[in-house]
Amino acid sequence: MVLKTRMKEYRAKLDLTQEDLAQLVHVRRETIIHLEKGKYNPSLKLAHDVAKALNASIDEIFYYE
Repeated sequence: MVLKTRMKEYRAKLDLTQEDLAQLVHVRRETIIHLEKGKYNPSLKLAHDVAKALNASIDEIFYYE
């Protein structure tokens, strides 16, 4: 199974840039890039922070395929 993400579409709905989201969750923009490309699996805390910043649940943002 591969962890997938809907971060980009949720970010677009809120008109947030990768930099904006990175600042909201206190990580570097590169971390957001790697998450969106599926090159990095987030910790539970980071997944929670991202989901909260995007006004969604963790399950809505991250899913296994």
